[in-house]
Amino acid sequence: MNYFVEGLQGSGKSTLVKKLSDEHPEMHAYHEGDYSPVELAWCAYVSKATYSAIIERYHDIEKEIKEKSHEEDGNMIICFTQILTDIPGFHKDLEQYEIYNNRLSREDFRNIILKRFSRWDTDGNIFECSIFQNIVEDMMLFQNASDGEIIDFYKEIRNVLDGRDYRILYLLSEDIRANINVIRKERSDDQGNELWYPLMLGFFNESPYAKKHGVSGEEAMLSHFGHRQELELKICREVFPDRHELRRRG
Repeated sequence: MNYFVEGLQGSGKSTLVKKLSDEHPEMHAYHEGDYSPVELAWCAYVSKATYSAIIERYHDIEKEIKEKSHEEDGNMIICFTQILTDIPGFHKDLEQYEIYNNRLSREDFRNIILKRFSRWDTDGNIFECSIFQNIVEDMMLFQNASDGEIIDFYKEIRNVLDGRDYRILYLLSEDIRANINVIRKERSDDQGNELWYPLMLGFFNESPYAKKHGVSGEEAMLSHFGHRQELELKICREVFPDRHELRRRG
């Protein structure tokens, strides 16, 4: 069995992943930023030529970069957020090579995701936000894809997963504002300065979706989260009716 733990930010995904890992120590848990067979969040996806240029640009940490790099289909995947360095701008530089946030054409984006899901051939895994969150956010906020287009894409994902044994554990946020407020406090520094929330709000405000619809600010972002949750639940019902389990989070 494989588990995909999904839900909005603050829904308790990390807590559930830890619980499942504790109960099933024989299983492998994948978090954002890990080298995963299905997810590329917080990883650079580059050609070998670009990889060589990155190595040359950051030759002082060549060893560290190579230790966090993996070859796949003639390309290189760099788990750059796992590289500890004080080189100014390193992480921001490699962020530009992620597949999300409209950095690829829609066709290339879809092809990479479908190819990786189709190649996945291991069992006994626990995946944190690896089938919905980053893909749906990108398609909603940066590709301005309609709900119907997103659902159709997940029908393709379902097809390439045919024959695999997996369950989607979806954590329903019944009070999205309260859950977000919990994260705001948790992801603050020792002086109480919020670290995550300003970045998330800026991410939303600068998205093509927000600019197209002329919206910004906290209320608009919370409304987006509500829409996203409704869409993900619809995908569960229509595309994965036999593969999901709904859990409630207050």
